[in-house]
Amino acid sequence: MSNPVVSRDEWLEARRALLVTEKEETKLRDKIRAARQNMPWVKVDKAYMFETPQGQKTLADLFDGRSQLMIYHFMFGPDWEAGCPGCSFLSDHIDGTLAHLNNHDVTYVTVSRAPLDKIEAYKKRMGWKFPWVSSFGSDFNFDYHVSLTKEELESGKVFYNFRETSGDDAHDELPGMSAFIRDEAGNIYHTYSDYARGGEEILTTLMILDRAPKGRNETSTLSFVKRHDEYDAEAKPHSCCA
Repeated sequence: MSNPVVSRDEWLEARRALLVTEKEETKLRDKIRAARQNMPWVKVDKAYMFETPQGQKTLADLFDGRSQLMIYHFMFGPDWEAGCPGCSFLSDHIDGTLAHLNNHDVTYVTVSRAPLDKIEAYKKRMGWKFPWVSSFGSDFNFDYHVSLTKEELESGKVFYNFRETSGDDAHDELPGMSAFIRDEAGNIYHTYSDYARGGEEILTTLMILDRAPKGRNETSTLSFVKRHDEYDAEAKPHSCCA
């Protein structure tokens, strides 16, 4: 690193200049947040079934009595041996939020296409408590554009993050988060989704690193990330996010 070394007064002047830009970012974030709340809704008419430790559940069941549901689309395919390291990194930040989300009428659930037994084993390995269910055999992941068929990948055109791309960097499973609301009549609506780096603000570790002297110190997006039990050992090969 070769940052200049200056006097305290010079540092204060530079910091005040940066604060102006940070305040602009905060105001823009407030504007984006308001726009999210004003997005139109889409009614969910398809019946989806999920495998859970308590048996099969519908999408309505996943709300667990609350009116709002946040679903994290975790990259963990049916034939994978372990969950995605990047999705695991995000999921390390979730358990502490659950009581606050539940108190705010929000249920948080993670969904993957891996069979439930694989999910349960990996969840135990990671020490997580949040609800995690399997959509194996359901269209759910495909309808929300986080799972791709072999034919889609081979076609050279995939739909992800609200646009069609070449899919050169696509996997059969992709990350994202979707929001749903249920009205008093029991109707369910899809209100919001984000994909790729769209959910980055959830990652508190990154927000702290962004304030550290060396920042994220990445060679590519999340290049430094391993599963939390692999930092002190050589990471095993995995089927995604190489």
